[in-house]
Amino acid sequence: MLQVELPNRLLSVLNSLEPGAAPKQQVVRLAEQELRRRLARYQLTDRLFRQKYGITLDEFEAAEVVKTRGYSFEVENDHQDWDLAVDGIHTVERQLASLRGEA
Repeated sequence: MLQVELPNRLLSVLNSLEPGAAPKQQVVRLAEQELRRRLARYQLTDRLFRQKYGITLDEFEAAEVVKTRGYSFEVENDHQDWDLAVDGIHTVERQLASLRGEA
């Protein structure tokens, strides 16, 4: 296990955010909160594209929407952003499970 010494100014901030918790638990909670924030952002992106196109990313790709819409910049850009968001959802969910000791 890696041992890290935290500067007093960081410990002070951690204690103000999570009073009474051990530094290890404070760092774990901060990591979990950041992962949850990222997950929410990726889920919002996925939801917005599902609403915009009326289908899931898998259906979007199977229907070759980029091709049928003439490879427009907007649709290609949407596809890339959507793909990154869906991949991000899966990645963050795995990271959260690992952090919780579920994986």
